[in-house]
Amino acid sequence: MIEFSRFNGGKYSDQLIKPENMKSSSSTASSGETDSRYINRELSWLEFNKRVLEQACDQRIPLMERVKFLAITSSNLDEFIMVRVGSLKLQLEQNPLAHDPTLRTVTQQLQDVIVTCRELVDQQNVLYSSDLESALRDSGIRRIGISDCGALALQTVEQKLEEVEAICSPQIVPENANFPLLQGLNLHLCVRLKGSVKSKHFKQEADSIPVEPSDEFAIIPIGKALPRTISIPTESGYDYLLIEDVLVANIHRFFPGREVLECIPFRLTRNADVELREDSAADLMVGMEEVLESRRRSRVIRLEYRIGTSEQVVSFLQKKMKLTTDDLYPIRGPIDLTYLFGIHSLRGFESIRDTHWPAQITPKLDPAISIFKNIADRDHLLVHPYESFDPVVRLVEEASTDKDVLAIKQVLYRTSKKSPIVSALKRAAQNGKYVSVVVELKARFDEARNIEWAREMERAGVQVIYGIHGLKTHAKVCIIVRRESHGIARYMHFGTGNYNEVTAKLYSDISLLTCNEELGVEATAFFNAVTGASQPRHLQEIATAPDSLRPKLIDLIEQEKIRSEQGQKGEIIAKLNALVDPSIIEALYEASQAGVKIKLNIRGVCCLRPGVRGLSENITVVSIVDRFLEHARILYFRQGGNPQGYISSADWMPRNLDRRIELLVPIHDHQCMQKLTETLRCYFKDNTNAWRMKSDGSYARIQTEEASYQSQHKLYVNAQQAAASAKSASHQIFEPHLPKT
Repeated sequence: MIEFSRFNGGKYSDQLIKPENMKSSSSTASSGETDSRYINRELSWLEFNKRVLEQACDQRIPLMERVKFLAITSSNLDEFIMVRVGSLKLQLEQNPLAHDPTLRTVTQQLQDVIVTCRELVDQQNVLYSSDLESALRDSGIRRIGISDCGALALQTVEQKLEEVEAICSPQIVPENANFPLLQGLNLHLCVRLKGSVKSKHFKQEADSIPVEPSDEFAIIPIGKALPRTISIPTESGYDYLLIEDVLVANIHRFFPGREVLECIPFRLTRNADVELREDSAADLMVGMEEVLESRRRSRVIRLEYRIGTSEQVVSFLQKKMKLTTDDLYPIRGPIDLTYLFGIHSLRGFESIRDTHWPAQITPKLDPAISIFKNIADRDHLLVHPYESFDPVVRLVEEASTDKDVLAIKQVLYRTSKKSPIVSALKRAAQNGKYVSVVVELKARFDEARNIEWAREMERAGVQVIYGIHGLKTHAKVCIIVRRESHGIARYMHFGTGNYNEVTAKLYSDISLLTCNEELGVEATAFFNAVTGASQPRHLQEIATAPDSLRPKLIDLIEQEKIRSEQGQKGEIIAKLNALVDPSIIEALYEASQAGVKIKLNIRGVCCLRPGVRGLSENITVVSIVDRFLEHARILYFRQGGNPQGYISSADWMPRNLDRRIELLVPIHDHQCMQKLTETLRCYFKDNTNAWRMKSDGSYARIQTEEASYQSQHKLYVNAQQAAASAKSASHQIFEPHLPKT
């Protein structure tokens, strides 16, 4: 039922094309030349991670936030290697003759990627050891060693060791035995022991001189059950040890009577590019559980270990895991810097953190009256995380108990561990509402949590649909059907982000709350088509992937091109997470050549080359890397002076446009459109945390002599001022106390 992804299934059309479909001959690619029209997707992603790492290097940013950015960089790279490097390795085995749109072969891509990954790892380690660790120490956060521990600290260490000894079990690995199944991205210890005659039958030479026993090896998984850091009592600040340092210093306790020659921590990464073969999956829930198991057992593609590890240990691990030298990553300093997320979350140390920006209320949403009355009065556009996500949660919570609500229809892709929205949906079903939810079980790395939600909701009486055969349901939509005096009314939320109230405080996203009748009819038709496994009828307002979204986008771009050719002003502004799709890129190139001014804010991967004479000189690409993750997809088309704005769940990638169910939703309300446009244009004024993409795919930080302009700070100030103005206005209204009747 489960197999590793294959090119022929279409998954790799994000980056690969078959040789027979190439514009240029394969001899061009084999000679090492590349197509100058595109940037390689993998290298563009690595450029993004470099920008994140630059935030960790930036002395203007508070220390704790720099620590967070370093942890993000490390986490990002883990996922990149699991998924993208894993994907390339599979492609090398399955379709080595395929090329990406830049004409790079899989071998060339792997070589380029590995070199850049090693550079990033080295830069991370140097930054930590030469800068951040000492800066943390100066601020009172100290990583210490066993030799630094006093009597009280040693008592704490002893208590922890007793706990570890009760939990962890060493496992001897005989020379000819299978290597134990170790979990990816977890820390382990490899212990080299002096060989024991008792442990092995050794041959003797004719002269009866005994053969020296070989070294033996043992593995100790540390696992997720144990905390990475051990807090040590201190009079001020925060002292801690890393658990692997404690275990290495006390490894003899696990092997009484044996001579320990060496003990080193290591971590392995497994290929996570495991997909479900849905043509053979009779039960999707069971199939996804098998995906999780397959991922746990998949091939090792990276081994990290401390610099200074002996050749014997490296050779042992490399041989047992069948690794090449390209898979080996010696690390200077701690392995797995994602533990710094825990350091960033320490209480206190406010002087070295960002100033807190609490989410603001949306002025036009009156908390004193029903959310349905609020939305019936007018559409509301929310800009998160500057404006609170609470109204979205409130919509579902009110619907769960409102006597007039008949049905709730919603798509869930990712949400939080203790989701109030999931709780509200279960409560609604228990209250007799008709609740229908699409839970996307194939959301990568959230499969286990999504399976749990689905089962919980089914037990509560929710109708659960486990996604769509062959597609991921990535649209963000919630429809509330309510009985009112004039008939049925539909209240909707459309968003660019997930229904996750936790990440809504960390990601920049857009929400639209509306009861627009046309949007309601089409949203219902869309949802019913998804749950009913049917083709949606032709929709006028909403565009959907995989059927109409790409044609709609190309048509909108084409309209700007035609207007520009007719002497009108053509303008396109788009904010996305990624731009990879060749057909969209070609349409943008043609519009640029016709004179259309195109501004793109692409957070991560961008395969378009901006500023190339005769090709894209009218296209600029910028990227914002700041305290919040840029996640909103916003589109603006000038349309001859009658501009139209859209929000979308989709990035401009083949996987979004061809293999996911996505939505593109127009903004009709004038005030909402004005707010959306102001938000979008704000990003292109940033000269503090913005980077401009060069035509070669590299990025340069935007620097000017003008006054500092930070787009995220500006958006927060706008939200603050709007909330303050609304509060001030409400205080000016005289509201008399009336006698009870």
